Amino acid sequence: MALQRLLLLSHICSAMLFVNVTYSAAQDSRKAYVVYMGDKPKNEVPVSPLHLNMLQDAVDSSNINDIEHEALLLHSYKRSFNGFAAMLTEQEAQKMAGMNGVVSVFPSKQSKIKTTKSWNFLGFPETVKRSKLERDIIVGMIDTGIWPESDSFSDAGFGPPPKKWKGKCQGNGNFTCNNKIIGAQYYRASQSFEDDIESPRDFNGHGTHTASTAAGNLVSKASLYGLGLGTARGGVPSAHIAVYKACWGQGTCEDTDILKAFDDAIADGVDIISVSAGATIPRDYLYDGPAIGSFHAARKGILVSLAAGNEGPGAKSVSNYAPWQLSVAASTINRQFITKVQLGNGKIYEGLSPNTFDLKGKFYPLIYGGDCNTPKFRNLIIGNIRN
Repeated sequence: MALQRLLLLSHICSAMLFVNVTYSAAQDSRKAYVVYMGDKPKNEVPVSPLHLNMLQDAVDSSNINDIEHEALLLHSYKRSFNGFAAMLTEQEAQKMAGMNGVVSVFPSKQSKIKTTKSWNFLGFPETVKRSKLERDIIVGMIDTGIWPESDSFSDAGFGPPPKKWKGKCQGNGNFTCNNKIIGAQYYRASQSFEDDIESPRDFNGHGTHTASTAAGNLVSKASLYGLGLGTARGGVPSAHIAVYKACWGQGTCEDTDILKAFDDAIADGVDIISVSAGATIPRDYLYDGPAIGSFHAARKGILVSLAAGNEGPGAKSVSNYAPWQLSVAASTINRQFITKVQLGNGKIYEGLSPNTFDLKGKFYPLIYGGDCNTPKFRNLIIGNIRN
């Protein structure tokens, strides 16, 4: 009798272990997917419960409870279009793709984030006559955030946001909006912030750069240690800026977060959306976050400007090429910074590089730049090189 009980207990424990291992394996195989469902319902019914119900139908409920179902739902896209992001296995994603109302289901892919003379070079001088309507323009920046203390984003002389504005400022204790930066939000479905700042504040620098290029104020005497001295300004200095931080760390932007940024930006009332990021390989429109988001923006009359990429010249090196997108290619400017290098034998060579320091006539040995991070040179160059 005791032996039978022992064997029964052993079988129960084995079964429980098998279930736990199976459940653990399922969780480990999950990754972020986007479930795209097209336009939002015309009858304005709440879609978040629908998204959760669909998730419950697709996921094996025997291994997961209701609370865990909710944890699998990363984002609900409901303000400007319909869809959601969730942690799914490949089998669950396939099941979801067959459900009524689903347009496409695809794994979240990453996009990568892609002078005072540029606007004159492009034919937009500082003295150009500007319309008063520009003061009501709101430029939405989907990027790595923004550094609000920069002079480019001072609200001196700015009035309150236009009445059409419906956005918010998600400061999180370390960020303050003003009448220039009228809104700021951040999105990260992974909830991992070890490599960045959990707020719309810009840790990378790319978002601050692109925001100032698009709509930065006039900042006089801007230079790099005296080089390129002039007035820095954006394309529409009088415009308001709304920030949507969907790119993090070293400049990666997940489809799940980009789509949530689009969902909010469209509904918030922006006039233009700028996305200086793109995929490394071409993708089908129905499986491309920026393409889906910009499609719904275009349907609302919002111009979406995206980076065409910094790659090339090979084939398939252009990103963001949907017909409803304004794809902007990288280019050069009509200015060069020339630096002279004198060698020990007296010969002088010219090169294109900004030189921000004075060697005071002293000679130094030359090394190959690629060796700077090797043990042989690392301790010699720390603090002595400027990027």
